[in-house]
Amino acid sequence: MKELSARAAAVHESSTLAVDSLAKKLKAEGKPVVSFGTGEPDFDTPVHIKAAAIKAIEEGKTKYTPAAGLPALRQAIADRLLADTGVSYESSQIVVASGAKHSIFVALMCLLNPGDEVIVPAPYWVTYTESVAMAGGVPVVVNCEEKAGFKMTAAQLEAAVTPKTKLLILNNPSNPTGMFYNKEELEALCAVCVKHDLYILSDEIYFSLLYDGREFTSVAALSEEIKERTIIVNGVSKSYAMTGWRIGYTASNKTLAKLMTNYLSHSTSAPSTISQWAAIEALTGDQSSIRAMHDEFERRRNYIVERMNQIEGVSCIKPEGAFYVMMNVEKLLGRTIGGKLIQNGDDFAVAFLEQQNVAVVPCSGFGAPNFVRWTYAASMENIREGLDRLEKLLA
Repeated sequence: MKELSARAAAVHESSTLAVDSLAKKLKAEGKPVVSFGTGEPDFDTPVHIKAAAIKAIEEGKTKYTPAAGLPALRQAIADRLLADTGVSYESSQIVVASGAKHSIFVALMCLLNPGDEVIVPAPYWVTYTESVAMAGGVPVVVNCEEKAGFKMTAAQLEAAVTPKTKLLILNNPSNPTGMFYNKEELEALCAVCVKHDLYILSDEIYFSLLYDGREFTSVAALSEEIKERTIIVNGVSKSYAMTGWRIGYTASNKTLAKLMTNYLSHSTSAPSTISQWAAIEALTGDQSSIRAMHDEFERRRNYIVERMNQIEGVSCIKPEGAFYVMMNVEKLLGRTIGGKLIQNGDDFAVAFLEQQNVAVVPCSGFGAPNFVRWTYAASMENIREGLDRLEKLLA
């Protein structure tokens, strides 16, 4: 038989989903697995949002919608962006897709030509580099050290720009680091982008999860000039505990929004109509669930960071947002744990799962091979148990 697609063959499995699948498999086999794998709030979708979906089904709102999403949803997104970030978009500039991951993929397919370079600060969410490659682009990784808070400086960005550079990808707050760029840091980075005529894809899916009183600034809020070259990515998955509903969206200039709409019309079309009606309720209804989840995540963050830094052999810096902790395992390199030589985070993650039935994500797929990622989108009971087992593993 003839060869399959070389482009598809070059795509790697998502390390976060792979860990989650293995953890679920072991649980099904009766193993007492505690998982800190996928970034998924452990809260249920709020009742009023579920009720809106049920109502849509009962009222027969189950037909196709326009490829870019229900007009009412696109307007609700524009209104929510204005209320939350102060940035004004017309509904025609909003494009709804099947999750923020899908939004990123479609945006890259409509932005990149073969060989275009995309600057990605590391550690990065694993899907960024894979999506760039799938769209025919070339990911250019800029390593950001832990001692610098895992953040890229304007000087680093400037040094990475070449005549082929088309786009900068920012995730603020970040998965997997939890780091956060403040307004002044964003202004410095965007000045470089304007200087070199670069687009900016700003993934702001965790914008509502900032701690210690920090205030979020959207890249698009910096100026009209920056807004015109920015693609905002967001969705309802993290803020409203709606991961499985698969509603993400972009806000961009009208030309790109039209290209993305055309692309969707010949690929997936719009997401589930029922999910869209639920998202309208999420964005326009009672917002109190966001604060409740935020406060609980902050409580868990404080606990996991304090405990982790008391365990000999590992450490972490305190994340400023999202719901992840990057655990540094460099002090364990060269050590044998459970008969396994630890040479990187991947080895540690395997040993931890095999010896203590705890699933964490190795960060080699995030561009940080000597780290593993924990999520505190898990119950406090599981967090305590996971850290207890970490102490046993390293004792």
